Amino acid sequence: MEKDILSRISAEGLKLSKGQKRIAKYIREHYDRAAFMTAGKLGSTVGVSESTVVRFAGDLGYEGYPEMRKAIQEMIRSRLTSVQRIRVARENMEGKNLLDSVMMADVDKLNDTLHACDRASFLRAVEAIDGAKHVYIVGMRSSACLASFLGFYLNLLRENVHVVEPSGSEVYEQILRIREGDVFIGISFPRYSSAAVKPMRYAKSCGATVIGLTDGEASPFVGLADILLYAKSDMMSFVDSLVAPMSLINALIVAVGSHNDETLAHTFQRLESIWEEYDVYEHAGS
Repeated sequence: MEKDILSRISAEGLKLSKGQKRIAKYIREHYDRAAFMTAGKLGSTVGVSESTVVRFAGDLGYEGYPEMRKAIQEMIRSRLTSVQRIRVARENMEGKNLLDSVMMADVDKLNDTLHACDRASFLRAVEAIDGAKHVYIVGMRSSACLASFLGFYLNLLRENVHVVEPSGSEVYEQILRIREGDVFIGISFPRYSSAAVKPMRYAKSCGATVIGLTDGEASPFVGLADILLYAKSDMMSFVDSLVAPMSLINALIVAVGSHNDETLAHTFQRLESIWEEYDVYEHAGS
């Protein structure tokens, strides 16, 4: 796996000027703040010129400062505490319209996810879900709502869909019978929950096909999941932005449904009759 920026800074034989050493020291001690600074801001903070910051990025092997800043952001995704997230959000959104800032940030993450999505992996995931004997879905903490949403709709499309309840050691009782021919879908975004990784490892050891929905190469799912699907999530605030992951899940559901058009139509015909008979929905304007 590619070295993170702290490893590059600490690399043996790397020669830094006095000014560059100040930059390196600041990044080590205040990476949560450095991750969102411009080159000029970082330079003025540590007392060096903007050009020194740009040269520093190049000496570390990055094509430019924007690439280095992105590397810092990727590194800290799972490291920031909730307190640090609150401080970073406050510093970056101070004086801005919060509604516009938050929603535009979500739009950016949707675009990033769309451009970064590996279409071949997406199709493999759809085929695996469609052909599985059983589908087990695990999402812990804030990702539990994603697991529930995916499970709700997959259950309308096919049989034997199991949303694993996040209840400590009882997770393993719920996936006890998973085996070859089944699919395990793990969902985790920063801060990554260890309770999502261990069941995935068990499912893989049992021969199941393992799909990981996560945010990028730093995820603990990398090297473990057979199929990886990436969606960008937010780490600037104490609230996890799950807009892009939810959109990716929507696409998965629609794609699986498109493989079963006749079954889907029959299912919803039955459901419409049941909903009407038992007054499941209120009629608009009533």
